[in-house]
Amino acid sequence: MSTQASYAPNSALLFERAKQVMPSGYTRHMAVTNPHPVYAEKADGCWITDVEGNKRIDYVNNFSALIHGHNKKEITDIVTSQVSCLISAILPSEWEIKLAELITARIPSCEQVRFMNSGTEAVMIAVKAGRAYSGKSKIAKMEGGYHGQFDLTETSFQPNPGNWGSENAPNSVAYTQGTPKSVTDEVVILPLNNIEAARAILRANADDIGTVIIDPLRLQLGMVEPDLDYLEMLREETEALGMVLVFDEVFSLRSSYGGTQGLRGVTPDLTAMGKIIGGGMPIGGLGGKKEFMSVFALDDGDPKVKHSGTFTANPMSMATGYVGMSLMTPEAFAELDRLGEKLREGLRKIAGDLGVVGHVEGVGSLNALIMHEAPIKNYREFVGAVQAGFLDRIQVFHQLLLEQRLLTMRGGFILSTAMTDDDIDFTLEGVSKALTQMQAL
Repeated sequence: MSTQASYAPNSALLFERAKQVMPSGYTRHMAVTNPHPVYAEKADGCWITDVEGNKRIDYVNNFSALIHGHNKKEITDIVTSQVSCLISAILPSEWEIKLAELITARIPSCEQVRFMNSGTEAVMIAVKAGRAYSGKSKIAKMEGGYHGQFDLTETSFQPNPGNWGSENAPNSVAYTQGTPKSVTDEVVILPLNNIEAARAILRANADDIGTVIIDPLRLQLGMVEPDLDYLEMLREETEALGMVLVFDEVFSLRSSYGGTQGLRGVTPDLTAMGKIIGGGMPIGGLGGKKEFMSVFALDDGDPKVKHSGTFTANPMSMATGYVGMSLMTPEAFAELDRLGEKLREGLRKIAGDLGVVGHVEGVGSLNALIMHEAPIKNYREFVGAVQAGFLDRIQVFHQLLLEQRLLTMRGGFILSTAMTDDDIDFTLEGVSKALTQMQAL
């Protein structure tokens, strides 16, 4: 999340212990900082406190999962109630039905739903469903697209100029050492926002590609937005070529009451979900039209796709997910939209007044100050921005924001319903001070 953290003695001691029992002291690499991570102690509302006693506004919200921030009373109440009633069991519970009913009532593509334990699992099961329905094994994904910790969909997550190949026909590049070539051979890479090249690739591989997956809001959780006409092209081509279109809305479902598909008016065949649908608990979900979800059905004997799991649809995640999502009414989304726009307007004014090179992007509760001159349209332009010092600037900005009591995600501001106008005002004041300090470096 950042590359430099101030020395904190309590966290340093914890990190020394961690290094004895975990490789390099970490369980998730996205939390790596130098010289060590800062350890959390407690949190309430939109504020998180570390073991040094420093209290900051949490704009990461566990990578967007905590749409209500921390310790939302309705959620802590259901946790307390459910944990004393039923934590997990082989038998299903009514909470599973209630959460599925809620999702199918608001997400356009979701006529039926199945539950998993993470967004990664949701993507894995989506790929299996796409293969079973289409009868074709290969998938297509965007160059630079992130879809969790799955070696198939990790392909070409972070290729480099030395291995990414032609702009109009990108190579399939393994992300993790040791990934078999047989895995990357099953992935066809599409250039984001290049309609004609992507269309040509899909048509040329129509006999082999059965599933196309894309996050309809952002590439790599932040910088690049798929153009609407690009999404419409994918919808048109997948229907014509017998492919299953999957939207990975694990991150982007929080963009509106109906998810990004509802916001942008393009409906996929299947939708992978996670994060906010769990109310803060681990969860994954796969929803889709009945026709496509039928691959899981037992009506004719064995299903085409077998799916289960020890903690799948566990009552704790189902209960917290239902309560958390029930609180996300159209009015709640509208208030997040209002606060998000106030933040974006404030960021634009500060950047303009200070002459900061960059622009502000965002929708609803998702916002970022992009310290790069022009909007970034695809992964290769993102790499070019990085080579021009984009990430270096963001890392300095991140550290200065920490000193202003703001915990962000690389200059990204992910809002929660716990935030108020006062919190936005506090944030804008801190951003102004951080950028002023940055200019003086």
